[in-house]
Amino acid sequence: MELQRPIIDYNHLEQALAAGQDPLPLFRDTVKRVNQTLGHLFEQGHPVKDLVTLRSSLIDTLLVHAWKLTVPQDEDVALIAVGGYGRGELHPASDIDLMLLLGSGIQDKLMNSSDQSGLLEALSDLLTFFWDIGLEVGHSVRTLDECVCEAKRDITVATNLMESRLLAGPESLHESLRFVIGPKNLWPSDQFFKAKREEQKARYLKYDDTVSNLEPNIKESPGGLRDIQTVVWVAKRHFDADTMHDLVSHGFLTKQEFEDLDASQQLLWKIRFALHQLTGRREDRILFDYQKTLAEQFGFEDDAEGLGIEKFMQQYYQTAIRISRMNEMLLQLFEEVIVLKYHLDPPKQINSRFHSRSGYLEVVNSRVFANTPLAMLELFLIMEQHPELHGVRASTIRLIRSHRHLIDDNFRASLQARSLFMEILRQPRGITHELRRMNRYGILSRYIPAFYHIVGRMQYDLFHVYTVDEHTLFVICNLRRFMIDKHRNEFPLCNDVMERLPKPELIFLAALFHDIAKGRGGNHSTLGAEHARKFCQHHELGDYDSNLVAWLVENHLLFSKTAQRKDISDPEVIRDFSEAMGSLTRLDYLYLLTVADIRATDPKKWNNWKNLLLRELYHASKQALLRGLENPQHRDEIVQNKQAGARHFLVSEGIEADQANRHWLSLSLDYFLYHTWEEIAWQTKIVTGANPEDLPLVLVRKSATRGGTEIFHYGEDRDNLFAFTTSLLDQLGLNIVGARLETADTGYTLNSYLVLEQDGGMVEDSSRKDRIQTTLHKALQDPHALDPGVSRRVPRQLKHFSTPTRIDFGTDEANQRTIMKLVADDRPGLLSQVGYAFRDCGVRLIKAKIATIGAEAQDTFFITDLSNLPLSEPSQWDCLKEGIFKRLDDSASRDSTTG
Repeated sequence: MELQRPIIDYNHLEQALAAGQDPLPLFRDTVKRVNQTLGHLFEQGHPVKDLVTLRSSLIDTLLVHAWKLTVPQDEDVALIAVGGYGRGELHPASDIDLMLLLGSGIQDKLMNSSDQSGLLEALSDLLTFFWDIGLEVGHSVRTLDECVCEAKRDITVATNLMESRLLAGPESLHESLRFVIGPKNLWPSDQFFKAKREEQKARYLKYDDTVSNLEPNIKESPGGLRDIQTVVWVAKRHFDADTMHDLVSHGFLTKQEFEDLDASQQLLWKIRFALHQLTGRREDRILFDYQKTLAEQFGFEDDAEGLGIEKFMQQYYQTAIRISRMNEMLLQLFEEVIVLKYHLDPPKQINSRFHSRSGYLEVVNSRVFANTPLAMLELFLIMEQHPELHGVRASTIRLIRSHRHLIDDNFRASLQARSLFMEILRQPRGITHELRRMNRYGILSRYIPAFYHIVGRMQYDLFHVYTVDEHTLFVICNLRRFMIDKHRNEFPLCNDVMERLPKPELIFLAALFHDIAKGRGGNHSTLGAEHARKFCQHHELGDYDSNLVAWLVENHLLFSKTAQRKDISDPEVIRDFSEAMGSLTRLDYLYLLTVADIRATDPKKWNNWKNLLLRELYHASKQALLRGLENPQHRDEIVQNKQAGARHFLVSEGIEADQANRHWLSLSLDYFLYHTWEEIAWQTKIVTGANPEDLPLVLVRKSATRGGTEIFHYGEDRDNLFAFTTSLLDQLGLNIVGARLETADTGYTLNSYLVLEQDGGMVEDSSRKDRIQTTLHKALQDPHALDPGVSRRVPRQLKHFSTPTRIDFGTDEANQRTIMKLVADDRPGLLSQVGYAFRDCGVRLIKAKIATIGAEAQDTFFITDLSNLPLSEPSQWDCLKEGIFKRLDDSASRDSTTG
């Protein structure tokens, strides 16, 4: 690249050195000037490719100058650039990887301890000098024999050395290195290819085998720069190709493919350069900490179509997808040439358009897709119907890429195309694999144009860990597992329900469309339902099936919202939900879609508590539908049935029925609606057998029916009890997902907290249970104990998401209580702060449902005034709002100063 004036004034540098000036400040100032100038050039929009190579060239010059100042010129030692620096690529904070290669003459001196020239001291001083002038240097010192030994042992070392470039020292020594580590002496190209392919597989697994991590590593993640480098390394080893462009002359890349891949690399380089500039260090992760700044720097702004961050990250993900697709195709081509050496089996005819060769599907000639575009859909159906096939030949993948533009409106209107697509969804096996393959090859978004908008689209939150397209395909994968008997042990109820579905393809269609309108503005469920209905009607589905798919898409969040935010122990809630379902068929479809959807949002956040919560709602609604919506089960009937079950158990345990009845008379109706008969019996046995001097009682046990750990507290009621207890539980690192507080007429409380560990599991370790029990008992025993406060730090990722606090009130007339819904930033100590606001405003908490969606708390509280009546005065609502807002604002201020 041409500059108005050189970045380094070599004449000035040499004159200053000749005049005897101290080289350290001279070189240090030069390095600073290089960094600053390249940074300014980047901000001015100079091509990043030029800047990366220019930085490498400038560093070359400085290192060689320093070498000449320090190392005697007649010594048999070479300064060699390796790795990325060896390729001539340096980003602002990239490591400058060097190797000092010792020749045989140096070895002899070292063995005879005859280093009179002080070479070792000079080399040590040189490396220290590099660090002192501000260069991040990674170095090794090796002989030729050591290079061979290390390269044989470690493919990474072999790869680094393969990219070596001589900076200073004897050319013959570097040529010897190139020879001894060449494919004729170690790592022949077929072994090298296999090793690099296995290395890539291991790297992919480290990043969950997906391009769409929320905070991707631009270098190492699937679809990152390493995918391009892997291709170039293999080509260099086998073809002695020096650049990616050499693959064009070797016939492995078309000119257009090279241009696409080169443009993708330039974008990733640009992001990486910006990351290094922004952080001042070698940071290759696009963390939440930097995404907003990068989005603004790259010109993305918030608008009606979405956040600038989401659009910036979509550009990254779509680029990573293109790189990953190209990497897959090229590695398969390399396998045919390098491993199979073109020795493919004779073709086995499948039909007039396809045959298989060496286990891979291939078109019979290069004109198949041009003559019969429908074959681009037929290919995926054949892959489903022939499980013996390992994949699609790279040459056929390339033909798909070059012909997919033929999938246009006329193609989509074809009855044959519509029939093929529906047939793909109706196959007994391979649906997930082939839909994913369709997405990788760019066919799915051509056939369903609306799908294009969600390819690579991320959602800026901590709840959705995949891009929308990958999440959608994971939902379908989860649904397919419900059809496979060997996975029945995971979700036996889901497998049973799946077997009853009259048309499984309808649920796959609903999954395909449930998030297809994300990022389009408006309600994505409503917009998606419109897309789904039109698609179904276009594909000749009847009105009933089309309406069912559209209904599933429009209501795909209803099941989870009801289970996690409403009181599903309330018969009225069950009745309303069952009315919304309308039939057992809709209930079955929606239940399966909900489980598959939640699991695909973030598999690590799925737990048995969510599983049992959804299952409880499913069973309760199914019972209501079977009983008949016109004949709902009344509260008194539910309570009587539960009391009868508990009473029978208690009598068998030696507790008199009258004793249990007297205790139950002091409790509210809601207590019996919420708890199972087993929980009622267990708590009744504890309470009736307790001695006053033993109070308070704290018990910790596994709750098999609720999928968590129950912490039960029985003792005298007092102010701040909920706030104080939740503060203790939070400080103990427990995640509270539910609470049920009951104050008996006797003035004693029976409070139950359902908790999980931070990883979503139950408290399993007995010593951990003992610590929880001891901590709570000791704190609750002292009526004057001060709140310990919550000192846990806010996790780094949470700090980058801000949810405006919102509080809404509603009245539950049937149960004579107020429902308060709180949406706020999730943070340590949130529940205790809400609890103190309840105390200050004279509010009694009956029940709480706690839901955390990524970085957002969505909690529901069922409350009354101190007379056990709904809050009726606006002043009470205002008091709560002001109190909670103030406490949460104060809490946020403390977090920001201690974080």
